[in-house]
Amino acid sequence: MKYIHLVGGEKGGVGKSVMSRLLAQYCLDNHQPFIALDADQSHATLSRSYGDFARNLNLEQFESADQIIEVAVEEAVNVVIDLPAQSERLLDRWIDENGVLDLCEELSLKFIVWYVVDDGPDSADLLMKFLTRYGSQVTCIAVKNFGRGSDFGRVDKLLADYSDVNIMELPSLHSATMRKIDNAGLSFWAAANNKEIDGHLGIMERQRVRVWQKKVFSQISDRLSYTE
Repeated sequence: MKYIHLVGGEKGGVGKSVMSRLLAQYCLDNHQPFIALDADQSHATLSRSYGDFARNLNLEQFESADQIIEVAVEEAVNVVIDLPAQSERLLDRWIDENGVLDLCEELSLKFIVWYVVDDGPDSADLLMKFLTRYGSQVTCIAVKNFGRGSDFGRVDKLLADYSDVNIMELPSLHSATMRKIDNAGLSFWAAANNKEIDGHLGIMERQRVRVWQKKVFSQISDRLSYTE
């Protein structure tokens, strides 16, 4: 079975690109062929970090959005999609007018939404709207990004009413280390292992990245096992 990993969150600045890059690196580390589709062209963080695997995606155009399905089927790979903020209406239109969820079931494609939230009330409210709309139609994994807050009580209260939603806690990476990775446009593999490139991290910074990735990848693996 091939996966379509759609990383959303609707609100800007919650860490969607971080989660997208982690999924890309997870696929690489686990020898799972994938293509990354970067719909967030205002930042293009996924494309900068994983350019050899990335293609542009324009949700305004059905022909571009169709790549999500066509790449998965025709190239027999997993797909990782980094959505920009406030793009849900475009995604909804593409899904509704093309019967995408039914087609995924027909083609044995597992459609997973990694919904990233910070600890603000807006983020929780947007998650509620998403779950109200899609309910059990899609597999949703709510990603609480501890790099964007620490008090997720509002989100936890909301998710108590949605027992079929998996929850993942994305731990915080030291902010200066993450900033260095972002500024240099490094993949997480390069950040953790490569000391020969421009902007490389120091010994302890690389160790921090390795420990952080190990924690995240363990959770990703567990959540994917629940969806099989």
